[in-house]
Amino acid sequence: MAEEMRTSTRDLRALHDRVAAWLSGRTGGPVEVSELSRPSANGMSSETLFFTASWAGRPPVRCVARLAPAAEAVPVFPRYDLEAQFEVMRLARERAGVPAPRALWLEPDPGALGTPFFVMERADGDVPPDVMPYTFEGWLLDAPPERRRELQDASVGLLAALHDAPFTRDDLSVLSRPESAPSPGPHGRAGGRDGLRAHVDAQRAYYAWAHGDHPIPLLERAFDWLEAHWPDDPGPDVLTWGDARIGNVMYRDFRPVAVLDWEMAAVGPRELDLAWMIFLHRFFQDLTEAMGLPGLPDFMRRDDVCRTYRDLTGHPPANMDFHLTYAALRHGVIMARVWRRRIHFGEQAMPDDPDDLVLHRTTLERMIAD
Repeated sequence: MAEEMRTSTRDLRALHDRVAAWLSGRTGGPVEVSELSRPSANGMSSETLFFTASWAGRPPVRCVARLAPAAEAVPVFPRYDLEAQFEVMRLARERAGVPAPRALWLEPDPGALGTPFFVMERADGDVPPDVMPYTFEGWLLDAPPERRRELQDASVGLLAALHDAPFTRDDLSVLSRPESAPSPGPHGRAGGRDGLRAHVDAQRAYYAWAHGDHPIPLLERAFDWLEAHWPDDPGPDVLTWGDARIGNVMYRDFRPVAVLDWEMAAVGPRELDLAWMIFLHRFFQDLTEAMGLPGLPDFMRRDDVCRTYRDLTGHPPANMDFHLTYAALRHGVIMARVWRRRIHFGEQAMPDDPDDLVLHRTTLERMIAD
């Protein structure tokens, strides 16, 4: 888990002058751009660049650019609708009060940097890392239990605020465009009750794109399990964050100050986000316990998260067995694709059993057996 996964094939020095030239065109004058850098701990899909830009008439601006990955980088997802991400971030910030980064510029034309991208303001804070996982070491593991609970409740509060925000169909129409799907964050209709079916159908399309040439039997059995256990009433659709986990949040003094990574945003039941937040901690916790370490067994427990969410929204989470299994399936599709990227770049060998591409194989097998 300590190895850094390769996420880009682009040269930062070659990008620097192109970023400066593009930004000069946007601001109407000369711009100084600092050396570009990349994050080291989190993120495995879109490419992220850090830089500071300075130009006449205003203080330096600390920026983050998100770029759609190059084809030769073996992308995790089939499409990167950066316009949808940009708009959803703006809506989450302005309508729901969720501290998504301030969206600055969107560039859909690939001519400037060789791919579409957008730029947002950079925030400061602490992020629970994926590598090494926060359950192994670090500031969250070392924190007193009451501070961890404060962080947990505040994180669930982000979902409550987003889900309760009064978005209209027109607000979320950017998520219904053909270029937004299929993806791991598929899209239903705001205010209706068909978002779950659209979500699962698009997830199947994503699985076929990512693994159609080399099927993974466990994931196909999990899709069958979903159909056999489909909820009678999936509940009304809301705007969901998609990649709703603490590793996509910056915290300051255990309070959220920036909510990151909106590429899996979707319209669907509230439980999509709740189950993802619960399961992603369980994934790291299971890895930690497998290494003989205690981790954080009292953190992000299902009953605690659901109770907090109900108290904040008045909505009692429903169909959670279904949604937790679906979260495990979704994570399995994504992580198996990430593993194939590692194989492509010579960082990992192909396992003899394709089910071993699912890092939480035992957990998912148990879930669909039960």
